[in-house]
Amino acid sequence: MNKTPLHPVQIAYDPRGIVAVKPQSPATRLRTFENVRLGIVDNSKWNASKLLRAVISQLQTITAFSEIHNYTKPSFSRPATTALLDQIAAETDAVITAIGD
Repeated sequence: MNKTPLHPVQIAYDPRGIVAVKPQSPATRLRTFENVRLGIVDNSKWNASKLLRAVISQLQTITAFSEIHNYTKPSFSRPATTALLDQIAAETDAVITAIGD
């Protein structure tokens, strides 16, 4: 007698992986953008910079940022480097990014 199961056992893999970071509380929300150092992160998607320029143009009609810093990731398919993230954190109070596909 054949003891092979009718439906072979299949293994499913969890695509989420393992989270290996400590939970952090969210940053305090800004009450206003007045005098805020704003960071603009272009992720190199084809229309991201166009979308970001339009958003900043609209925001500048209603608020005055103290500084605007522009950053560009070298590739949309890769995460920002630790060095770039550290630079953004040191130079800005708030950040806007866009996918823009």
